[in-house]
Amino acid sequence: MEIEAIAARVAPALAELGLECLGVEWNAGHGGGLLRVYIDSLQHEGDANAVSVDDCEAASREISALLDVDDPIPGHYVLEVSSPGIERPLFNAEQFARFMGSEAKVTLKLPREGRRRMRGKIAVVDGEQIGMDVDGKRIGIGEDEIESAHLVPDWEALGYVPKPRPGKGAAKSGKARK
Repeated sequence: MEIEAIAARVAPALAELGLECLGVEWNAGHGGGLLRVYIDSLQHEGDANAVSVDDCEAASREISALLDVDDPIPGHYVLEVSSPGIERPLFNAEQFARFMGSEAKVTLKLPREGRRRMRGKIAVVDGEQIGMDVDGKRIGIGEDEIESAHLVPDWEALGYVPKPRPGKGAAKSGKARK
């Protein structure tokens, strides 16, 4: 089964619905697997809620019908259609370019300088080369070197930074150590 072929096969049908196939993941499991298809709105206006539940349902029906005809996956599997969510996965250099300046976590297929996982700002994208600022230095990563990648949410900008609890770390009254 070729994941890229499945993504290419479903993309035109999704485009007719005003949606984009961001990418496809396959997770093999005991007795079957999970085929997850990430979709987004073709409008790319940066609205995190651009994909609705209705969009996911419509996309699921279309993808399911296509896969029933082509039958590219042997055996039992579950199809899941998902919006990218707040920790948006990144599948190719074009998607990295769309989020230039954002922070991302990348897992490499093979270690580089003893590391497979990197976290940094997306600084530049040139063709299939992605430049990220990681730990104070620029690292060039080829699209084909990436196993998985996703954006790191800016929790502060989203207003989700937890407030410190009052009295945290202070001794509780009436419970002095002996």
